[in-house]
Amino acid sequence: MQRAQRNSLRLLQWMMAASLALPIGLFVVAAAISYTSTNDTADREIERTVDVAHEHALKVFETIDRSLAELNEVVRGLPDGIIREREPTLHRRLKRLAADSLPQLKSAWIFDANGKALVNSLVSPPPDLSFADRDYFYSHVDQSIGTFIGTALTPRPPYQGARFFGVSRRRESDDGRFIGVIQASVLPEYFESFYARIGTDPGNFFAMGRTDGAMLAHFPRLDHELRLDPTGPVGQKIATQPVHGLITVAWPSDGIERRIAYRRVAEYPIYVSAGLETSAIRARWLATIGQHLVFGIPATALLFLLLVLALRRTQHLQAEAAKRREAEEALKHSQRLEALGQLTGGVAHDFNNLLTVIRASVDLLNRPQLTEERRQRYITAIADSVARAAKLTSQLLAFARRQTLKPEVFDVGARVQSLHDMLATLLGPAIEIVMQLPAEPCLVNADASQFETALINMATNARDAMQGQGRIVFRVEATTTVPDALVQLSASPDHGFVRVTVSDTGVGIPAARLGRIFEPFFTTKQVGRGTGLGLSQVFGFARQSGGEVTVTSEVGHGSTFSLYLPRVPPGLLPQRQAPNTAPAVAGSGMSVLVVEDNIELANFAADGLTELGYSITLVDNAADALAELVVDTDRFDVVFSDVVMPGMTGLDLAQAIRERSLGVPVVLTTGYSQALSQEGTGGCDLVQKPYTIEELSRVLHRAARIRRVRNGAAE
Repeated sequence: MQRAQRNSLRLLQWMMAASLALPIGLFVVAAAISYTSTNDTADREIERTVDVAHEHALKVFETIDRSLAELNEVVRGLPDGIIREREPTLHRRLKRLAADSLPQLKSAWIFDANGKALVNSLVSPPPDLSFADRDYFYSHVDQSIGTFIGTALTPRPPYQGARFFGVSRRRESDDGRFIGVIQASVLPEYFESFYARIGTDPGNFFAMGRTDGAMLAHFPRLDHELRLDPTGPVGQKIATQPVHGLITVAWPSDGIERRIAYRRVAEYPIYVSAGLETSAIRARWLATIGQHLVFGIPATALLFLLLVLALRRTQHLQAEAAKRREAEEALKHSQRLEALGQLTGGVAHDFNNLLTVIRASVDLLNRPQLTEERRQRYITAIADSVARAAKLTSQLLAFARRQTLKPEVFDVGARVQSLHDMLATLLGPAIEIVMQLPAEPCLVNADASQFETALINMATNARDAMQGQGRIVFRVEATTTVPDALVQLSASPDHGFVRVTVSDTGVGIPAARLGRIFEPFFTTKQVGRGTGLGLSQVFGFARQSGGEVTVTSEVGHGSTFSLYLPRVPPGLLPQRQAPNTAPAVAGSGMSVLVVEDNIELANFAADGLTELGYSITLVDNAADALAELVVDTDRFDVVFSDVVMPGMTGLDLAQAIRERSLGVPVVLTTGYSQALSQEGTGGCDLVQKPYTIEELSRVLHRAARIRRVRNGAAE
C-alpha cells in the first residue's frame, strides 16, 4: 500500500516535471530548427541582394567603359591642337554624356600627355591645370592597363562638389605612344542611393571596393575613408575564395558583426558586397520564437497548474495514511530498540562470563606457592577464554558482514565429505547422516574456514531441533535457480550457484519465528544452551560471499536450510593452504619495523618478538614509519603494521611503499577494518587480532623469507 502511494505520488511529480520538461525540450528543438532556418533564409536573401548589386555595378561599369571607348574613337588620330580647336563641340558632347546619358557620372575629361585637360564636361574652355598627379592619369603613363578604376578623390579647385572616383582609359598614337587619358568621374553617391532603395530592411549593408581594399561606396554612408586590411578576416577570406563567398565578420568601420556576401564584378578589379547585421537576423529569429511562446506558455502553465492541484489532492488523501505510517514507524523503532537491547545484553553477558574466567585466573596466578599444574591450568583457562572471545567477535562480524574473509577456490562437495567424521562426532550416534554429493566438482571462491563454520552451525541447529536423534541430509548441487532475494541483491554469475542444503527431521520452526531466526542472540533454546549467533554467522557469511541463505520449515516435519554460493569455472583447481600449526620461528636477527598506535599492544608484540631473536624498531604512526623506510630501506626485512590508525592507515602505508618501490614486504594486523572487509588486504599478509606471538612469528618469517629469495640472499 505504501509503495503504491509513493508510486502514485512519484508519478504525479514526474508528470509535473514532464509537463515542464517536455514543452521546454520541444521549444528548445523548435528554437534550434527555427534558428537554423532563419539563418539559412537570411543567407539566401543576402545572396539574392548581392546578385542585384553585382548586376547593377556590372551594367554601370560596362556602360562607362563603352562610353570611354566611343570618346576614344572620336578623338583617335587627332592632334592636341585640333582637339583644342574643336573644344566647344566636344565640350557639349561630353556634357550631354555626363548630364543626360549617364547620371552616375559627375564629369568626363580628355587629357593630353602632360595631364592638362583638353576638354571636359564642366566648363569651356577648361582651366590651365595639370592633373598628372591623379591616380587615374599616372597609372596609364608607362603601359597600357585597360580600364583603370581609381580611389575616391576630392575635387580640385576651382572645381567643387561631391567626392568621386575615376574610371579612365589610355590614349595612344598609331605607333602605341602615350598621348593622354580619357577619364570619367563617377559619383559614389549614385551607388549609395541605389543601395538605400533596395536595402530598406533594418540592418542592411552594402559596400563596393577595389581589390586592394579601398572602399568606393558604402551603405550606411561613411564620413571618412576606409581601406580594408588584406591580412584581416575579409581579406583572408577573399584570398581563399576570390570570386564570391559568404562570411560573418565584425566590419572594420563600426565594429558591428554582419553576415556578408561578396562577389567580384566580372574582369573589373571591383568587389560588391551585401549583408545583414547578425543582431537583425537574431531579432527575426526571436520574433518567430515569440510567436511560439504566445501560445505555448499559457498551455504549459494550465497543464502544470492542473497537475499541481492533482498532486495536492493526492497528498491530502495520503495524509491519514502518513499518520498510520508514523504509528507503524514508532512500533518498528521500539522493536529495533528491543533487538539492540537483546544484542547488547547478549554480547555483555557472554563477554562478562569470559572476563570473569580471565579475571579469576589472573587472581589465582598471583597467589603464592602455586603449583605448576595449577598455574598451567589457569593459563590454559585464560587462553581458552580469549579463543572463545575471538570466536564470538568473529561471529558478530560475520553477521554484520564486516569480517575480513580469506577466499580460496575449493570443491564444496569434497569439503563437506571431509567434515563427515567431525560432524558424526558432533551430532552423536543417534543421528543418521546422509550425504548426497555430486560426481563433478562444484567449485566456489569463498573463505573455507567460515564455510566449515557455517555448515557446523547449521548442523548443530538441526541436531538441537531433533533433540539428539533423527536424520540429517547434507546435499550439494549446482543450480541456476536462486531465491528472489538473491536476484535483487546482485546479478547471477556466469556459472550459476552451488547450493548446499541441510535438511532435518526435527520439530520445525513456527512461521511467526522464521523472520527472526537469523537475528543475533535470537534463540529458542534454554539459557546456557546457545548464544544465538550460529545462524547469524551463516547469514553474514553468505551475504559477504555474494550468496544467500534461505529456510523452509513446517512444524512437526523438520526444516531445510539452503546456502547459495557463486560458482566458479570448473577448470580452476582448489588452492590448498599450508597448515598453520607450526611452532614459533626464531628471528635470528631479522629486522622488523612495528607500526602500532596502541602502546600496550605495541610493547607486547615488541617484547615477544625480541625474545624470539627479532630486531625491533617501534613507531606509533605510519608517517614516521615511512620516513624511517625512506632514510634506510635495507635496514628492515619486513614491516608489521596495524590497519586502523589516525591519519595514514596501514593500507595507505602499504600503498605508499609500493608507489615508492621500496621493496619491503608488509604484514597487516587488525581486529576489524571496514576498508579490509570491503576492499581486501591489497596483496599483504594479514594477522587477525587477537594473535599469538607464535602465529605472528610464522607470518613475519614467511613474508621476509620471500623478500630474501627475491633479493638473492641466503636464508
